[in-house]
Amino acid sequence: MSRTTRHERTSRDERSRRRHPAGGESADGTLRHVFLVLLIVMGLIGVRLVHLQIILGPEYAEEAEQRHTNVIELKARRGTIYDRNGNVLARSEECYDVYCNPKEIADASKQAQMVEKWLGGDAEAYRNLMEKDSTFEYLARKADKEACKSLRSELRTEGYAGIYLLSQMHRVYPFGRVAGQVLGMVDTDGKGISGIELAYNEVLAGKDGQMIMETGLGGIPIAGGAYETEDPIDGDDIVLAIDKDVQAFVEDQVEQAVVANKAKTGLCMVCDPRNGEIIAACSTPYADLANPDSITNEALNLKLVSASYEPGSIFKVLTAAIGLESGTVSANDYFTVPPTMLVGQDLVEDEDGRNETMDMNLREVLRRSSNVGVALIAEEAIGADALAEGIAAFRIGTLTGIDYPGEAVGLVKTRNQYDPSSVGSMSFGQGIAVPMVQMVRAVGSIANGGELATPHFVVSVDGTNLEWESGDSSVSAATAEKVADMMRTVVEDGTGQSAAVKGYDVAAKTGTGEQAENGKYLKNKYLASLIGFAPAKDPEALVYVGLNETPYMSYSSAGPVFSAIMGEVLADLSVPSFTR
Repeated sequence: MSRTTRHERTSRDERSRRRHPAGGESADGTLRHVFLVLLIVMGLIGVRLVHLQIILGPEYAEEAEQRHTNVIELKARRGTIYDRNGNVLARSEECYDVYCNPKEIADASKQAQMVEKWLGGDAEAYRNLMEKDSTFEYLARKADKEACKSLRSELRTEGYAGIYLLSQMHRVYPFGRVAGQVLGMVDTDGKGISGIELAYNEVLAGKDGQMIMETGLGGIPIAGGAYETEDPIDGDDIVLAIDKDVQAFVEDQVEQAVVANKAKTGLCMVCDPRNGEIIAACSTPYADLANPDSITNEALNLKLVSASYEPGSIFKVLTAAIGLESGTVSANDYFTVPPTMLVGQDLVEDEDGRNETMDMNLREVLRRSSNVGVALIAEEAIGADALAEGIAAFRIGTLTGIDYPGEAVGLVKTRNQYDPSSVGSMSFGQGIAVPMVQMVRAVGSIANGGELATPHFVVSVDGTNLEWESGDSSVSAATAEKVADMMRTVVEDGTGQSAAVKGYDVAAKTGTGEQAENGKYLKNKYLASLIGFAPAKDPEALVYVGLNETPYMSYSSAGPVFSAIMGEVLADLSVPSFTR
């Protein structure tokens, strides 16, 4: 039996402690820890790879593709707008966007001076753009075509690269302010923002195309590199019922009348009452499309469509027609009309200062434009129900459907909203406010045998005539004929004598409507208006003229303007003159 010395036991214990650390963990445990750490690291790397390749992969691929391609928009040619005689009112012409790739610019100072020489602007500003850390910078937008070609020629002659021309389109209005309000404007991207340009934007705009070009490092196009092109589709041309010459004449006449009659604004619409075609339309101030920086928001606002006014005595035409159509009044009925009468709590009197009681029929009421007479007939004979039904039949207080943006509905009481003064005041055009295009449609139906036509500007698109729906009849043909004959008397021997046109039979009605502000009528500020048509028995033209916030009565202000415009229109339409 061997003995173990103390020294041997001590050496063996030390070796054992070196093989088994103080925590008691073995070598196998350590290896397991290392392996686990490796697995975690590899897992995280795998998750990251999945995130990069599967989740973010398409995005990164797209970015990489974009680094190797340039997408250039190819603008469609916007459709041309013509007047009824083939005159070009708006067209699109080729121009250029000028851009640079700063990484290709060899001499920013000299090249900037060349751009300034041909395109104007500031050379220093161009140089700053050319020295940017990018591959694409616009130098000019919609620049003149010939100037751009001259710039490109000089750059090539001098051997400079890095400046490019991109074909674009810009809108041109050859007649400046003529019909500018009607036509409207486009924005910097060529999209319609007002007027016909907005109303028919989808028709006129067409569809833009694009060119995708292959580029190398730094975004520089590769000569002979691959590219794809999607050709633009040009917009359709449209034809308006507007007559450019009549429109110009109307604008001049209305502008002069506003000054001469101390009015705030002037309005005019000329149309064919048989079909609703608008031959001219304007409201001051005008929009000079050749000088866009001068155009205000108000100038782009055709008030005939978007603003509501109390129509005044021109509404008496409708009241007379409603009385006849409803059977509550006949043309031969006479009414005893006092000098004044209470309508609600307001004392109503006639403009001519009449101070005696008179017997009047509808013709005499219209001839004299008697407020008292029409209010008395409305209250004592027509009544609230028939008046409300008649106003609805004339479509007053409803949209006309005119092809112009921003049409207002107006403020018209429904039958259940009538108060004690409603029937009397509405009969002569107070207590009601509508855009004047509604009065044009309504009185146009009197000229058109009782048939309501939709007022409209556009007559054809891409060579195809548009069909405009007619509304319901406002009154019978017999009623329309009787009222039209009464309107002839207004011009022959009444308040509308200043509206007469030599050699023509004209039917018309004056209106001097008080205008309200903050619930109170303005003193000595009227909407002096006159609406009428000719020839009276077979109308081819209807004219409405309004001078807003003038201190003068209609017969002395709107009447002469109406006469001048109607005379020009009839001559322009080659309507033969004749007398009754």
